[in-house]
Amino acid sequence: MGFLGSLLGIFGFGVGISIGLVVGYFLFIYFEPKDVKDYPESTPFDEIEPNSLIDLLPELPLWVMNPDYERVDWFNEFIANMWPYLDKAICGIIKSTSEPIFAEYIGKYQIKSIEFEQLTLGTIPPRLHGIKVYDSNEKELVFEFAVRWAGNPNIVVALKLLSLQISVQLVDFQMAATARATLKPFVPTFPCFSSIIVSLMKKPEVDFGLKLIGGDLMAIPGLHHFVQETISKQVARLYLWPQTLDIPILDSSIGVVKKPVGILHVKVLRAHKLLNMDFLSKSDPYVKLSLGGDRLPAKKTTVKMNTLNPVWDEDFKLTVKDPEAQVLQLHLYDWEKIGAHDKLGMQVVPLKMLNPYEKKELTLDLVHNTNPNDPQNKKPRGQIMLEMSFIPFQEDNIKFSGPLSLHERKESISSLPDDTSLRGAGLLLVTVIAAEDVEGKHHTNPYAVVVLRGEKRETKAMNKTWNPKWEEEFQFMLEDAPLKDLIHIEVKSKKRRFGFRSKELLGYVDIQLMDVIYNGRINEKYHLINSKDGILHVDIRWKVI
Repeated sequence: MGFLGSLLGIFGFGVGISIGLVVGYFLFIYFEPKDVKDYPESTPFDEIEPNSLIDLLPELPLWVMNPDYERVDWFNEFIANMWPYLDKAICGIIKSTSEPIFAEYIGKYQIKSIEFEQLTLGTIPPRLHGIKVYDSNEKELVFEFAVRWAGNPNIVVALKLLSLQISVQLVDFQMAATARATLKPFVPTFPCFSSIIVSLMKKPEVDFGLKLIGGDLMAIPGLHHFVQETISKQVARLYLWPQTLDIPILDSSIGVVKKPVGILHVKVLRAHKLLNMDFLSKSDPYVKLSLGGDRLPAKKTTVKMNTLNPVWDEDFKLTVKDPEAQVLQLHLYDWEKIGAHDKLGMQVVPLKMLNPYEKKELTLDLVHNTNPNDPQNKKPRGQIMLEMSFIPFQEDNIKFSGPLSLHERKESISSLPDDTSLRGAGLLLVTVIAAEDVEGKHHTNPYAVVVLRGEKRETKAMNKTWNPKWEEEFQFMLEDAPLKDLIHIEVKSKKRRFGFRSKELLGYVDIQLMDVIYNGRINEKYHLINSKDGILHVDIRWKVI
């Protein structure tokens, strides 16, 4: 009786389920809800009920809800037309990237092979739902964008385990994310930026179907939500701001302007047995010093009259940008009152032979040029004696732990200045970047004049423009930190031809340097005094020795 009762119970359960499904189907088809309103395909916002509008808000593009985001229909149209080719290109990258990863698992855990049976991203491209570009004083382009993709990819991975072949299929992939991309730094080499830095602005939303041997794994209760949350959290942990994904585009050394890392102290002591280039008297020697690869004017010693064994004992400071590659160039000349100065000899000293903070005395034989096969180099030209030492800036000190040819390059670590660094000597770097809306009454050929502690530097003049771009850097070597100093910058215009009113002041600004000393750098735009709408953009840095 127990067996018969169980059998009848099973039979009754099956019949009840079948009848219930049939009755439910007919009720769904023939009895429509009365409280549902039919909206046309395009409905104004003011005609949509509040409850329905709340459901629609997550699906609206950002340019609808945020007026500072722009529509990019043209870009979506471009992607749609290019998608068949982008699909093949992206799939090729996925396959080439995955093959080495798959190869690591072949032979382990009884796995004989892993390969793609099907690999396509489908026919539906992703769409940008808005883009916003940020204004930046730096040499970079920053923009945010919202991307959504409800695609129909067909990705099938076949795993051969012993004699059993298992197929895993990814279908119905959906994704929504808001990201920030930064193109920097700008360089004069196509595509004119070195890298793309991407970060997510909020946790992404991911949904997809996963089939294993024809069965839908995501139908397992609880698994779908668990997989979604796990993937979203892992992606957010890696790339949610302030975490970033750095995508290199060009070699980091291409087009990058190197910044100063230290000061080279050179003391020109003396020279002896120099060539005599004059007939009735002896040579009048002087020395020109410069660093290779540096566009700054060369330093000069005083002229020592009528001697072949001059003594100078003169100190010079030169800004070093690349101690591994730069060389100190020494050129000796015989001063002439009229005509070109005669060359007495030259020599070069590689900076990589110096140890940081260590003073080195050198006695160098002068040569005609650096070509070892030049027969003129066999002629004795005398010797020059000097002292040299390389002093790195405090923020770059960690880079130089030994001889420059052996030291290990590391990321510089910046820290807040202490009392010693506030009182110490250093290098002030002033970059006059650009100006906006500078207008002269009689002519507009603007140039900038930078004045600090009596030293004056000028940029080049730009012809007939209200918005000049200079990008010129000036260096001021200071024996103490300019905590109480003001830097005075004027924007002037000069007439290209002779006549009255050859120069005209377009505006000026006085900048307190205390903030630069405490922060290490400022990059700001300043409104010009005595100018209607003029703006000056400058970058000022302080490097402590």
